[in-house]
Amino acid sequence: MRAKSGGLLIAGTTSDAGKSVVTAGVCRWLQRNGVRVAPFKAQNMSNNSVVVLGADGRAGEIGRAQAMQAAACGIEPDLRFNPVLLKPGSDRSSQVILMGEAVDTATAANYRSLKPKLAETAYAALEELRAEYDAVICEGAGSPTEINLRDNDFVNMGLARRFDLPTLVVGDIDRGGVFAAFFGTLALLSAEDQRLVAGFVINKFRGDLDLLRPGLDMIGSATGRPVHGVLPFHLDVWLDAEDSLAYGRVLGRPGPPRGADWLRVAVIRLPRISNATDAEALAAEPGVQVRLTIEPGEIADADLVVLPGSKATVSDLEWLRTTGLAGAVRAHAAAGKPLLGVCGGFQMLGERIHDEVESGRGSVPGLGLLPIEVTFAARKTLARSAGAGLGAPVRGYEIHHGYVSAGAPEPLLHDDGGRPEGAMSANVYGTHWHGAFESDEFRRRFLTRAAAQAGRTGFTVAPDTRYAAIRERALDVLGDLVAEHLDTDALWRLIENGPPAGLPFVPPGAP
Repeated sequence: MRAKSGGLLIAGTTSDAGKSVVTAGVCRWLQRNGVRVAPFKAQNMSNNSVVVLGADGRAGEIGRAQAMQAAACGIEPDLRFNPVLLKPGSDRSSQVILMGEAVDTATAANYRSLKPKLAETAYAALEELRAEYDAVICEGAGSPTEINLRDNDFVNMGLARRFDLPTLVVGDIDRGGVFAAFFGTLALLSAEDQRLVAGFVINKFRGDLDLLRPGLDMIGSATGRPVHGVLPFHLDVWLDAEDSLAYGRVLGRPGPPRGADWLRVAVIRLPRISNATDAEALAAEPGVQVRLTIEPGEIADADLVVLPGSKATVSDLEWLRTTGLAGAVRAHAAAGKPLLGVCGGFQMLGERIHDEVESGRGSVPGLGLLPIEVTFAARKTLARSAGAGLGAPVRGYEIHHGYVSAGAPEPLLHDDGGRPEGAMSANVYGTHWHGAFESDEFRRRFLTRAAAQAGRTGFTVAPDTRYAAIRERALDVLGDLVAEHLDTDALWRLIENGPPAGLPFVPPGAP
């Protein structure tokens, strides 16, 4: 069977219910069945982004989850897959990325006035994708029952109404209360929105499915809509998280070390952490335990400390100081142990930061661990980069306003044009390149060097870890889970035929 210009919206009872991974799994399942499929998320709110090239060669940003979903489809990422990206810089404002380019700052005061333009751009992008692909699997955002935001919504039921998309609601049973969440999600939608909600999917189930079956039958009777499947919790589903909070404390599932020693890595969970996915490649290595932390004591116990990217570099640097983490980072470096900064974390390691753009605070002192100064430019650097570092090839991408404006440190990398990038000084390293540690040989050489500086002489890198293959296996796992645990016949019918007729209304409806 083959879907023909079909579509589906994967919504969720909450953020982090599993919309991104279910969307990726459905995409991989369709791709395996010969369907030309593409992912779509009208508006994403995430600081985990990736640089892709548009049809005109222009570099732009989309959410990293949509790039992962594109890989599940077996296609290159496209700016149209995530036409609107909001990158929070504080609790009250977000940078607005429209078709890959930063165009504005959204606040509670002006977001409503921005919405019509954002919506029309998103609708136009989906129209184009539906004309080019057999099926487009759309991911919602947050919950479709955010009743305070339903007016002018173009991401959840507003999108479904516009394109007559059948909608599946995903709930995370690991959080508890999944049946109440399903019923409440449906019962607070208008009759017009309820008409499109075709059923439910339970995510992250652990235990005996027979004990759950009565609940599946009861929610079906209460809503007139079936549960289309129960996806089990799976340890291998952890790559490319949309939000760093999805990781928990320990990142990944570290395999046993190849040598006698483990290498313990502490990644500081900054308040506005950006592209926390950079640490995933480290966590994929056997014998490398990666923890996200906000505890100075865990910095003291770590072998390698990582300062990741930040959407609010100066504010997060101030937070490091007020929490005592800055002192712990300096003590770690002073002990000769390795310290790595990526993008915003790299900028924090310098002597000074001059920022009239992001924070507007002017010149502020950095941590003073690298001999550089950083200045913020109004125009953001967006690039896909390639070069070499530590004698190994490296590929990555750049998303930053700050640039090195003073200092001539020993570079960590050189791009293909021979231009220096990043810095290293003894045991302190920094780079603006996200994704650099996905380059296998570069990652191995860096970890070997870091282990030696940390005194972990028994640590041995695995010579056969291939990060791209690990990611591909994770996507295959998602496809397998969909094929084995969801009602795929029902999915075919929804994608091909649209919302089922005659779905009952569940009171009370929208307030």
